[in-house]
This record gives sequence, structure tokens and C-alpha cells, in this order.
Amino acid sequence: MNFELKTLDFALAAKEKCDALIVLLPVSFKPARDVLSVLASQALKTGDLEAKAGKLLQSYRPAGMACSRLVLVSVGSATARDLRQALSAAIGAVKTDKLKKLVVCFAAMPSADALHGAVLAIAEASYSYTTTKSKPEPRAVQRVLVGLPEVSGLKPIFKQAVAAVAGVEYAKEWANRPANHATPTLVAGAARALAKFSGIQCEVLGPKEVARLAMGSFMAVAQGSAEPLRFIVLRYTGAAKTQAPTVLIGKGITFDSGGISIKPAPEMDEMKFDMSGAASVLGVFRALAELKPAINVVGLIPACENLPDGRAIKPGDVVTSMSGQTIEILNTDAEGRLVLCDALTYAERFKPRAVVDIATLTGACVIALGGVRSGLFASDDGLAAALQAAGEAACDLCWRMPLDEDYAEGLKTSFADVANVAGRAGGSITAAKFLQRFAAKFPWAHLDIAGTAWKSGTAKGATGRPVALLLQYLLTSAK
Repeated sequence: MNFELKTLDFALAAKEKCDALIVLLPVSFKPARDVLSVLASQALKTGDLEAKAGKLLQSYRPAGMACSRLVLVSVGSATARDLRQALSAAIGAVKTDKLKKLVVCFAAMPSADALHGAVLAIAEASYSYTTTKSKPEPRAVQRVLVGLPEVSGLKPIFKQAVAAVAGVEYAKEWANRPANHATPTLVAGAARALAKFSGIQCEVLGPKEVARLAMGSFMAVAQGSAEPLRFIVLRYTGAAKTQAPTVLIGKGITFDSGGISIKPAPEMDEMKFDMSGAASVLGVFRALAELKPAINVVGLIPACENLPDGRAIKPGDVVTSMSGQTIEILNTDAEGRLVLCDALTYAERFKPRAVVDIATLTGACVIALGGVRSGLFASDDGLAAALQAAGEAACDLCWRMPLDEDYAEGLKTSFADVANVAGRAGGSITAAKFLQRFAAKFPWAHLDIAGTAWKSGTAKGATGRPVALLLQYLLTSAK
């Protein structure tokens, strides 16, 4: 999708030839004397258009305008949330295979956060997955012109939002792919494809290299699958090599059956989304390629499948992690933490300024926070505050959860240094406490995206979260 930003008042917007013109009207709307303003004013005055976010009024080939279809949309106070709601409704109303050029015109100047949210909302509402369909149709909306009363002050935020769209959609693409179309090897190929962009390098380690690193915990999860594991290392270098990088670690379980502790059959197909953390890391690097900020970032993706083969790990097995700590595996379906812990140890070699791991880690986090906010755990208050602020700014919300040491009591075992699960109570927290054992040498945060990485039901599909949050955090850290 191609986005363009342009100075556009209502008089000019009415002259734009397009398949659909969406006009965003806040409660503070003050009409001028042009034909579009008069029409909008009358619609509001008569009550044919309610002044409530998401309410809309459509017309076909309106007199005196160049658009094929016109949609007047109320956006309430024009907050980022209001705009998302309004644009979702408006694009849903006009989205057809004939919608090639879309013009979105703001009646009043939006805030930076609102513009950012609006661009992502436009992309979200017009997105469709086609990769594994026999007759994939081209994307309906191919060009979007965003019109503002004045563009100069918001060009940087618009550029950031467009880059975020590229990243979110790259993450969606790989998270949405069925597991046989997104094996560890194919995910590594997606990472290698990013190395065509300047400033990005990619290294892929296979089973032999991982064995030499003594990543016993990661290898244990992979041993039940015929698909070979891949450990992916991405580097974005936009600053001096002496500048410490931020390391992002994405859980890359390309399919999770639960292993010997097998999951119930209903909705197991959704376990293709268990590599959404990895997909978000790929998405962030895709966005960095567009923006080229003056920072250094490392992306680590431990990628494998978790299957119940005859060689698969069993409940009660003890493995040795790269850190040297031994782990009793009480539940093979708690495999994400087993691959992440070795990646956290590997991250030490970069002497990072901060490390953030991203994982669809626990069903307990879904119970705690639903699909609205990702769970945030952090060993560093400054890092936690920066991530939470980034989420608010990017409309990609998270919520900080506790890490009291008492929560680690349930991970004690008589047969190893640590067990991979505790009891049911506080499951997302005890999972984070497990990871914290391997993150003592740097400021660390963990984002549990089990509730936010994808949607189920009729809207089933990846959300691309938390690409926007992570990108906002990285760009803020560059200032």
C-alpha cells in the first residue's frame, strides 16, 4: 500500500478524483462555504449524521465532487481511539475490489498520536491475507492520500507511521502463514530477505552451531520435530559500533502442539501463531529498514517446532541450558521459556543497553489482561516506563505486572536448579520469574503477547502487535 501526505482543505478534497473520499469530522468542526463543508454541516445539523465517533453517512457520486463515493464520518474528540473506530467503520463500508485509490481528509489538524493511529487504522481495515489462497486477489486499496489542513509539522510522524505499517504487515504475513509455510527454515529465509536493506545483516545458525553453543534447553524443545531448528541473528547498525545495542528476542515456535503434554484439539490450528514474537522482531527490522534511525538493534529468534515425536522431551526430563543452569521440564507445553532462556544468555555477548523478549508465553496472561493490553514485566523501572509510554503513544498498549521474588517459590524443585512451571496461580508471573533468572546481566523486559498477538473467531488472524510499540520505544531511545 502506498501512502501519501498532502495539504488538503475541503475545497481541494472535493476535486480529488478517487474511488472513495472519507471525511473525518470532529465535534469541533467549523464549516466553510465550499460544497463539501456545506454538505457536512447540513448532515450534522439535521441529525442524518450523528456527532459520535464511528457514525457515518454515505453518498454515491455526490454533485460537485470528483469522488465516486463519499463517506462523512464523525470522529468525536479525534483521539487516536476515536479515529481507529471511525476509520474501521468507514473503510468497512466502502471496501470492495474496485477501491483502488482512497482519500482520507481531516477536517482539523490531528495530534501526532492521532495521525499515527489513523494511518495504522487505515492499513488494518484494508489488510487481507492471500499467500496460501489458490487465486489471491490483489489488495483492494493500493493508494491512500491523507489530507491535512497543514502537513509540515507532521511529516516525521507520518513517515514513522508508514514505516510501522510496513513492519506490522510483515509481522502479520509470517504469523498468519500456516506452519508448513512458515517452518524454522522459511522464517530464517524471511530474516535473510531483510538483509537486502542497507544497515541490516543476518546470520542463521543451524543444529550443529547451536550444539556448539551448548543451548541444551532450546535443542531439547526442537528434538521432537523433523524440522531442523534455526537460531536467527539480525543486526541493524545505524550508529557507531561502540554504541550498545538494544536486543529484541522473539519466541519462534512455528507450531506448538504442546509436545508430550499435548494440547486439546479444538483451536490447535491457532498454534501457528506461537511464533508471533518472532514475527514482531522481523516486523521491527522491516520498519527500521525504512526509517534508518541512528541506533543499533539486535534481533534474536530461536525458531523450532514443539511436537510429540518419539524423541521428544518428556515431563520429568532435566536439561542443561546455555547458562549452565539445569531445568526440570514438568510440562512440555511450557516450551517458550525453554527456548527464550538460551537466547537471553546468548544476548549477553552484545553487552546490550537493554533486552526485551516478546512471546506468546502464557494463557494466564490472556485471563489477566484479555486482548487489550500485552503483559509487561521488567527488572528495570526506567525500561518499564519507557515501554509503557511507547505503547500509549503508538496505541499498542501494555500493562506492567509484578515480579515479586515470592512468585519464584513455585519454581523450586529437588531435581534441578529450577522447574519450568509452577502452579496455576499467577502463571504469567511465574513464567516471567523463570526468564528473569537468565537476564541478570542487563536491563530486561518481557512482553507476554498471548492475548494480543492474534484474534480468534470470524476475525481470526495476526494483529502485528507489538511492532508499533517496539518501534516507538526504539525511536524514542534514539533521541
